Amino acid sequence: MKIALLDDVHDLFRSVFEEQGWKVDLFSDSSRSALKETISEYNGIVLRSRIKMDEDLLQHAKSLKFIGRPGAGLENIDRMYCEAHGIEVYRSPEGNRDALAEHALGMLLMLFNNLKRADSEVREGLWRREENRGHELMGRTVGIIGYGYMGEAFAQRLSGFGVKLLAYDKYKSDFGNNSVSEVSLEELKMQSDVISLHVPLTEETRGMINADFLSGLSRSIYLLNTARGPVVNTADLVDALQSGKVKGACLDVLEQESTSFEKVDHLPDSMQKLLASDKVILSPHIAGWTHEAKQKMAEFLVEKILADFGS
Repeated sequence: MKIALLDDVHDLFRSVFEEQGWKVDLFSDSSRSALKETISEYNGIVLRSRIKMDEDLLQHAKSLKFIGRPGAGLENIDRMYCEAHGIEVYRSPEGNRDALAEHALGMLLMLFNNLKRADSEVREGLWRREENRGHELMGRTVGIIGYGYMGEAFAQRLSGFGVKLLAYDKYKSDFGNNSVSEVSLEELKMQSDVISLHVPLTEETRGMINADFLSGLSRSIYLLNTARGPVVNTADLVDALQSGKVKGACLDVLEQESTSFEKVDHLPDSMQKLLASDKVILSPHIAGWTHEAKQKMAEFLVEKILADFGS
């Protein structure tokens, strides 16, 4: 077997695959055009998000048996093409669910307790206690949209905070328990004080948090997005923040990410307003990005690949 690593991934992949007698090559700097010239001889690919594995590229992978992606998202892989051509696709959301859940909880507590502003003011010599009086999670209702590995892990972290937990998942049922109530999306919108997103990016979820969704809420909410940036319509979120429909937001993911920030002055007006808002806590897509998660994502993914292809 020949394996191509298209990103700088955990060393575990190389060591375990080579123990199997497989040849492993690193292409973390290779362009799409260069990959088209070399990919035909490889049986397996491990990648993150740098390269889009669409039909244009996959049609050159004549010997490909599997693709593995550490983590949860598979939106950069044409799964329909893979299924039609017998290419197995693996992911490892089990590996970073704990890191993501802790990060989401940390962002929420930071927002509720004005920690971003308070920290900045103390460093500037300002001692404003009353202005930074926060809020408690105790007694709030938290609605979780998407109850897979990430949503469930977030619910587990919140279970000791004295909150009421609601969860909606279009593709799952009968998952409610003593801590979490399974509800419809409308029930979640009517009852939640906090809404946290844990859905994959698909054509169905792209822009799902928009003006229509937000106008259908029964009360003002706090919004968390640690899923994918395009799930939230940024312009509509900014309008909701300005109107008070959304009291505050924690966003680990954005519609514009990474290289977009190299020319921050050229970002859309809605993004400029989002960046300027003191009602928003931001991080650069690092929920689920801990040192421990990197190890665990590799371990889970390797285990799945070897279960099907190992000796």
